[in-house]
Amino acid sequence: MKRLYITILVTFISVFFYNHLLSCTSAIITGKITADGRPILWKHRDTGEENNRIEYFKGEKYNFLALVNSPDKGGVVWIGTNSSGFSIMNTASYNLKDDDIKDMDMEGELMYKALAVCKNLSDFEEFLNKLPRPMRVEANFGVIDAEGGAAYYETNNTRFVKVDANDQKNAPQGYLIYTNFSYTGRFNEGMGYIRHQTATEIFSKASPLCSITPHWIFNNLSRSYYHSLQGIDLLKPEHSPERNGGWVVDQDYIPRKSSTASVAIQGVKPGENPEMSIMWTILGYPAAGVAIPLWVKAEERQPMVVMKSKSSENAFACDKAVDLKHKTFSIKRGNGSKYMNFNLIYNSSRTGYMQELSGTESYIESLFREPIERWRREGINQKELQDLYADVDEAITGAYLSLSVKK
Repeated sequence: MKRLYITILVTFISVFFYNHLLSCTSAIITGKITADGRPILWKHRDTGEENNRIEYFKGEKYNFLALVNSPDKGGVVWIGTNSSGFSIMNTASYNLKDDDIKDMDMEGELMYKALAVCKNLSDFEEFLNKLPRPMRVEANFGVIDAEGGAAYYETNNTRFVKVDANDQKNAPQGYLIYTNFSYTGRFNEGMGYIRHQTATEIFSKASPLCSITPHWIFNNLSRSYYHSLQGIDLLKPEHSPERNGGWVVDQDYIPRKSSTASVAIQGVKPGENPEMSIMWTILGYPAAGVAIPLWVKAEERQPMVVMKSKSSENAFACDKAVDLKHKTFSIKRGNGSKYMNFNLIYNSSRTGYMQELSGTESYIESLFREPIERWRREGINQKELQDLYADVDEAITGAYLSLSVKK
């Protein structure tokens, strides 16, 4: 009996921590409330594999760019966009499964296959309908296309439910937020309710202003240390951990120790060239990362800092962000791993790495501002893009070398 109890306890703990590590935060923001009228598909990724990078794939019908785990050997992606302007991501759901099938977690494979063959939401629905059952997934798949389509698909082993982001009944304020439960799933089950509330409060204040951009999302959500349940914001002086030594428990913020990337895919308006779908990408712990714009049309010639390096399977930008995260969560013994040294992230002297890296991110955004508008009219200039990518590589390499936390 004692052995059975221990087995059950270990299983429970394993499932709890596994679920915690797969607890992402996401949203579809329709063009109704963005600054330029283009939709945004956002995923703040949490997972047990902290090393990820960007990879380019040649698909059956469409080529695509996607976020992958660095150790993976292909066939699995976690958010991506293809040459037709079809983009997809997922969050794990924990209240949809209604069977005892154990061989699961095929979401990454499903998205890889979808990016290779789907042009729009209709294609994706047909794709799902034709998949053999069980599909071996329990997830909320977020999708946008170049034709104005935007929806989540709450999906389990046998069926899916479409939640249309363009339907005012579903998204009265122009956006949908998903964490780790599904709206059509079992009530009060799943995970991510506090993060969902946090994101809801932040989005609800911004939606009437119709000024949401990918960088607004990164700065106000992926780098937000607002806690909706406690009513505190660690970035505000009155709640700053700096007043009490700097250490704080890392629990239920949108960015967490398990956060490994944040990606905001900025789609196109109907009728625009789908090649102008932009995959704004932060690799690694988002507070320690820098957003970079990526295009499928560049194929394998993406910035070197986001691709597999010559010396390892990892990307330089991810390695540097992960290194800073490890410094932030430096206590190893006991429950120390649950505490972060917030002074390294943000402080009143403005020497936190999130503060110091913001200048580099603003610089990169400014580099691309005029070319992006021109390319929307004339098409992407590949030579100009490669020259800009060289500037990006240099800027990011220099930024990490000059951080105060390294000194």
